[in-house]
Amino acid sequence: MGKMRTQSAPWRAAAVLASVLLVGGVAACGNSDTGGGGSKDDGKITMGFSQVGAESGWRTANTISIKEAATAAGIELKFDDAQQKQENQIKAIRNYIQQKVDVIAFSPVVESGWDTVLKEAKDAKIPVILTDRSVDSADKSLYKTFLGSDFVKEGRLAGEWLVEQKKTASGPVNIVELQGSTGAAPANDRKKGFGEAIAANPNLKVIASQTGDFTRAGGKQVMEQFLKANKQIDVLFAHNDDMGLGALEAITAAGKVPGKDITIITIDAVKDGMQALADGKFNFIAECSPLLGPQLMDLAKKVKAGEEVPARIETQETTFTTEQAKEALPNRKY
Repeated sequence: MGKMRTQSAPWRAAAVLASVLLVGGVAACGNSDTGGGGSKDDGKITMGFSQVGAESGWRTANTISIKEAATAAGIELKFDDAQQKQENQIKAIRNYIQQKVDVIAFSPVVESGWDTVLKEAKDAKIPVILTDRSVDSADKSLYKTFLGSDFVKEGRLAGEWLVEQKKTASGPVNIVELQGSTGAAPANDRKKGFGEAIAANPNLKVIASQTGDFTRAGGKQVMEQFLKANKQIDVLFAHNDDMGLGALEAITAAGKVPGKDITIITIDAVKDGMQALADGKFNFIAECSPLLGPQLMDLAKKVKAGEEVPARIETQETTFTTEQAKEALPNRKY
């Protein structure tokens, strides 16, 4: 050790300089204030993502798509499950701001109440991408883009199919509606679209509408209540497949034949829902694709690079009847 202390000043200066460069290089490649900049920047992006929860088969497929796409794109993903609570999402977003991630993405539990935390992200110069669900903020500068489905259109497609099916009905057609989580964008919008479409036929009446929280258990429980309270139910409109699948159990237990005694319309087109449709237990499904991961990662790279992106990016989707479900099922990814 003594010999090292006697080395010349130029040697020591070079060693100190090397150490400084090494530390500087590490900092520049990370997610510090430099934002991944520096001469050795390999384009690595860190994304903080807050997911609604794991309430349905759709949401599980959505989470898998996001995680797999992040890995494929070389994006470091910090993932948080909000367990259906807005306060958990706000806390997660604030944690991501403190960690100085490059991009924040989230699927909002509800539409309202985001302005404060989104402004904090904007002030920190961290771009925000909304996925699957939007927010009702008047200030559109609080987020870069919204990637997701047109929920009003999904509800409208479901309603239009029913109007066509019941166009010869001479008497009242009693409809019960299983709504998604209260205050959630898909619940609000699917209800709106469906209601607007069935208004074309005055015989179509929604006689009961209640939330089943997008879960099978909720769908079963609420459908049991509907069946007890209403002697004649002709149609069930469920805001997602999972609630419809729960309702199947209640309908069968009540001695009725799903798909025949009660026409069942749902939204999502996850594998279990498509199987029920192929089996004739469901009658119609409007698709809502959960496979948003690749598009989300592509957007993250663009907004991080400062590129302009559209304020609204709609996913491409379709609808299914029983025969179409039979055809599509063998190649279904979710």
